Amino acid sequence: MTQTASRTWSEIRPARRSAIPEGLWLRCTSCSKMIYRRQLETHLHVCPECGFHYRVGAEERVRQLADEGSFQALFEGLLPADPLKFRDLKAYPDRLKAEQAKTGRSDAVKAGTCFIKGRSVMLVCLDLTFMMGSMGSVVGEVITRAIEKATADNLPLVIVSGSGGARMQEAGLSLMQMAKTSAALARFDDAGGLFISVLTDPTTGGVTASFAMLGDVIIAEPGALVGFAGPRVIQQTIRQELPEGFQRAEFLLRSGLIDAVAPRASLRSEIARLCDYAGKGM
Repeated sequence: MTQTASRTWSEIRPARRSAIPEGLWLRCTSCSKMIYRRQLETHLHVCPECGFHYRVGAEERVRQLADEGSFQALFEGLLPADPLKFRDLKAYPDRLKAEQAKTGRSDAVKAGTCFIKGRSVMLVCLDLTFMMGSMGSVVGEVITRAIEKATADNLPLVIVSGSGGARMQEAGLSLMQMAKTSAALARFDDAGGLFISVLTDPTTGGVTASFAMLGDVIIAEPGALVGFAGPRVIQQTIRQELPEGFQRAEFLLRSGLIDAVAPRASLRSEIARLCDYAGKGM
């Protein structure tokens, strides 16, 4: 008589399918459709279903705009200071260290020369991943130096803005960057320079109130929020209902405050075309 060995349930139950790796799919913020993350990256972080433009950092922005291998970083050694000894929920130096560890950047800006479709340009990108792209002394100094080098080298200037505005931890020192960058742009304009300002979501506060709106040509990404104060603050102040789409790129285009709304996939071509039209960057 044969004897059958007993088997546990774990030995005889069907094997489960392997779990889907975490983060492989995501739900679109705008249309709620499920998107394959790799597909989103291929589409430059734009939803392939509804065209919603996700926010990206400075490193990714440079990869999207500059010809491969052409970007030469400048002014990387500048570090923020804390002359005001500012403290909110934590000391400003501690906040800076946390942001630097998180992003690998010293501050919220990346600048350098590069080629965009073969056109030589000075490219500056604000970094939303570092304290929401807020403009402190380092951001203002890097932008000013980039403008001055573009003036000296006769390069077209492209600044991609995305910022919550002036950096409150630097108080008046941050507000001074508005005047400094604007004065540098005035000299750039006197020298016949071409400044293409690209506005992304969001571009607000002191950045909007200074260099971001001083472009010879101002282009915004679809749906970008652009303004000084946010719509909720404005509505509470004037106590009136705001028009639908108020402060969004398409509303600003209809109002004549910007020159064009360009999808992310066409930005390289738009910048190259403008450089050719102005006879710059060749």
